[in-house]
Amino acid sequence: MSRGIEAEILPTVRELGISVTAYGILSRGLLSSGTARLAPDDPRTRFPRFSGENHARNLELLAALEEMAAGYGVTAAQLAIAWVASRGEDIIPLIGTKRRDRLAEALKALTLTLSADDLAAIEAAVPAAAVAGDRYARRR
Repeated sequence: MSRGIEAEILPTVRELGISVTAYGILSRGLLSSGTARLAPDDPRTRFPRFSGENHARNLELLAALEEMAAGYGVTAAQLAIAWVASRGEDIIPLIGTKRRDRLAEALKALTLTLSADDLAAIEAAVPAAAVAGDRYARRR
């Protein structure tokens, strides 16, 4: 859900011919597991995106993405991976998992081809500016 590199960093690295490894594309599990109910001791609760109203807003965005994904017969995680993979051959999605079934799920996403209309619909459903809360807690 963090897309801060798109405005300045991505154009610069492309001008220099540098590829980007996109990490954390499932937003610390938000796009793969929903994280609707986090345990109070879950480390993600330290991050603003997983706190209070921010978390509730981001779950609304996830619901929109899940609805779209269902229309393609895939999960929200698969749609997110396919979206990242569609951003250009110079973008390499890095998927982290501990489970083989999640790896198989992620790899299936690479077979999904998104049209320009699909990409526009995803952007409309989950615009970058709509993501609530900072990625990291502010240092004190």
